[in-house]
Order: sequence, then C-alpha cells, then structure tokens
Amino acid sequence: MLKDLFRKKNLAQHLASIDRQDHKLVRKLNWLDLTALGIGAIIGTGIFVLTGTAAAGGANHIGAGPALSLSFLITGFACALAAFCYAEFASMMPISGSAYTYSYAAFGEIIAWIMGWCLVLEYAIGNIAVAIGWSGYFVDLLRGFNIHLPGWMVTDYVTAFTRLEYGSTTTTIIQAAPHLFGIPVVINFPAVLINLLVTVVLVYGIKESSRVNIFFVALKLLMVFLFIFVGIAYVKPEHWGHDWNTFAPNGFNGVMTGAALIFFAYIGFDAISTASEETINPEKEIPRGIITSLIAVTILYVVVTVILTGMVDYRTLNVPEPVSFALRSVGADTVAGLISAGAVISMTSVLIVFGLGQPRIFYAMSRDGLLPKFMGKIHPRHKTPYVATIVTGVFVAFFSGFVDIGQAAELTNIGTLIAFILVSIGVLVKRYTDPNLPRPFRVKGIHFVAISSALCSGYIAYSLPSITWKMFWIWLIIGLALYFSYGYRKSRLKAENEGK
Repeated sequence: MLKDLFRKKNLAQHLASIDRQDHKLVRKLNWLDLTALGIGAIIGTGIFVLTGTAAAGGANHIGAGPALSLSFLITGFACALAAFCYAEFASMMPISGSAYTYSYAAFGEIIAWIMGWCLVLEYAIGNIAVAIGWSGYFVDLLRGFNIHLPGWMVTDYVTAFTRLEYGSTTTTIIQAAPHLFGIPVVINFPAVLINLLVTVVLVYGIKESSRVNIFFVALKLLMVFLFIFVGIAYVKPEHWGHDWNTFAPNGFNGVMTGAALIFFAYIGFDAISTASEETINPEKEIPRGIITSLIAVTILYVVVTVILTGMVDYRTLNVPEPVSFALRSVGADTVAGLISAGAVISMTSVLIVFGLGQPRIFYAMSRDGLLPKFMGKIHPRHKTPYVATIVTGVFVAFFSGFVDIGQAAELTNIGTLIAFILVSIGVLVKRYTDPNLPRPFRVKGIHFVAISSALCSGYIAYSLPSITWKMFWIWLIIGLALYFSYGYRKSRLKAENEGK
C-alpha cells in the first residue's frame, strides 16, 4: 500500500489523460492574457487594504513603519524564488493543475492529493477573503452616494457579534437583524452576489473571462497611477524619518512582521500556471507571464508604499482603506472616492483569476480519478470546466456570506506557503529523477533558488499563528479521509498499474 501512495505520473501519462477527454480545453490565451491574469490576481487586497495594517502594525503595533517598502521587497524576493520554480515546472509540464500536477510527477499521488487539497485553501478560501474585502469597499462606495445598507446584510456572524452597526452607538447588528424561527438573519449579501456573478462569467468562457479581466486590470492600474500622480505632490520626507530607528521604528523584526502580513498581497501569480492547457504556447508564455507580472506588481507595491508612508504619519494608517484615508487626510476627497471605486474594480479581477484557478485544479484531479468524473466535465460550447466552476462558485459564495475575513486570509496563506515549499523542492527533485526532460525555461543556480525558496516560505509559514496551524491540520485530516475513501480506490493511475 505504501508503494501505491507514492506512485508517480510522468508527462507522457498526463498527456495521455488529456487525449482521453471527450471535450478538451481550448488554447486561446497569449502572453498578454497571462500577464494580465497575474497582475489581476496580485494587485487587489494587498495594495488597498493590507498596506495600512502592515505599516501601523494592527492591534500589536509591531509594524514596519515607513520601512514597509523593504517588507514588500523581501516578500517579493521570496515569491520571485518560488516564481522561478513554478516557471521551470510550467515549461516542463504545460498542463492544467499547477502545483498539484507538478507534485504528482515529483513526489507521487498522496503528496499530489495533499497539494491539491492545499490549493483549495489558496484559491477557494482565498476568494472568500477577497469577496469579503470587496464587500467592505463596495459598501463604503455606496455610502459615498448616501446609500446605507443595514448591517445585517453586509457582515458575517463573527463580526456581527462584536461590531456595532454603522451609525449606531448602542444597537448591535445581531439585535437589529430580522429573525427567522428565533435565529438572527445575518449574511454578507454583496460578497455572495459578486461571487455568483463571477461564476457566470467564468462558465461563459476562458477568453471572455480573460477579456473582462484585462478590462479590470487596465482600470485598476489607472487607479494606482492616479494615486501615484496625485499623492507624490503631498509627500513630506519627514514622515519617512531621519534615521534607521525612525524609518524602521520596530527594527528588522518590524520589517519581517510587515513582510509576513503582506504575504497575502503576492498570492495569485501561480494561478497563471493553472491555465497551461488554455495557453497557445505554454512552454514559453507561462514563464514569461509569471515573471513579468511579479516584477511589475513588486515595483508598483514599493512605489505606492513609499508615497503612502510619505503622505501621512504611518501610525494613522491602521484603517480598512489606507490609500483612500491618506488622500482624504490631505484634502484630496474626490480622488479618494475614485480610489474606493478602483478598489472594488481591482478586487473583482482578483475574484476572476482565483475563480479561474480552482476549477482547473479540480478538473485535473477528476481526470486522474481522484475526484468524481462530473468534476472534470467540459462545457461542449464554452469549453470550460463548468461543473467544477459552478461547484467552486457556489461553495465560495455560500461561505463568503458567513466567514470572517481574518480566518479566511490566514488559511489562504498557509495553503499557498505549503504549495510554494513543495513546488520548490519538487523542481529540484526532478532535476535528478528526470534530468533529460525538455526544459524550455531552465532556472540557473537551481540549488540556491529552490532551497532558498523553500526556506523563505517555511519561515513565513512558521511565523503564522498557532490557531492557523490547528485549522490547517483539521483541514488536512478531512482531505486525507476523502482521499482514502474515494481517491485511493478510484485512481486512474492505480487502475493502469494494475492493468485494468
């Protein structure tokens, strides 16, 4: 049995699985589409929400301060190492499934299942967190037009028990909510509705989804450049401090704490690799898309952070909308309103990319027999994995109505970090176990890159709260129970090895 758990699936077997499909994914995406997917996934919650918390430090006040730009460089460097590993794997195995597919080839089936289960945390749970953040900015945008939704329609149960209803000083959301059979009705309706809308777009087609995403990416970049253009005029160098102690008020520890907090800001570039089977020239375009998008957003993150911490005292940035707050603080209210609209737009594109990634993981797992066959069905007209897309969309929409954003974000981080670690180790393993496999993109200094990537991701994962690790182990146990009750018995590779 132990041997069966680590049975591997090579490139030829993966390609044979694709040929057996009645309906295949269609190659329509080019380098521009992929780069837009990467930028669409990365620029969103991080730049519009997490910058303030990471600078000010949140409740513990241990933030990076003006040195947050260094935090972004450090996290960007760690993600760049992982990006190079993803790029080499993607060029070797231009197949849907991303890290799941790579793990199947490098480590074997049980590790591939664990990877696929972790990717649910990255994409599906990540979309829950993004949808909740989207809802917050959307509600704030409505308030700008004097439209006020009741608290019970725009929050989750965890928050509702502790947060006062907007504009009220005495009545909690739970008390003000309507009751059904004695149970208070509290649900984040905007988060639910945006996920359902995104699901419809994703079912319609990969090229159509990409076009919508490119539109959103163009608008969000316009908002970012608008902030840079306007904000730079209000920068006061004294806000950056006059020496290291004032530039980094909590020292290197504060810089690293900031780096851990903003890790969520970089999640998403690996979603590009999930679209390998829908890319025209994946061996070249996937690596280009991954690396280009990561470099572009890192530059933007650093520039925005430098301007943001130069506009206002970093200690005032512990707010949900730091970018808009900074603009309002200097009297640029009109631009602040536009930026709020830009945040809604940017998070929509993140939802599209994450929503595109998760179904393709399920599609690959279903094709391998580890999930039921219906999860691998391709729409005969739109050529998308529509069943997996609908299942993912409904799952994300439901839980985004009830789950707290903090818990969702932390689970997303740990799932992504596990994926980074396994991909980094796996690409090095493949250099030894399959050295002759063509590598259109070959990482130079692979030993340094892969080992450094695994260590950096491991250190960030180690720094996560203990409750996050406890929730992860529970999630892993559930996943293993599903594997041994279904995937292990139904594995297509198992059947092939047994000659069935």
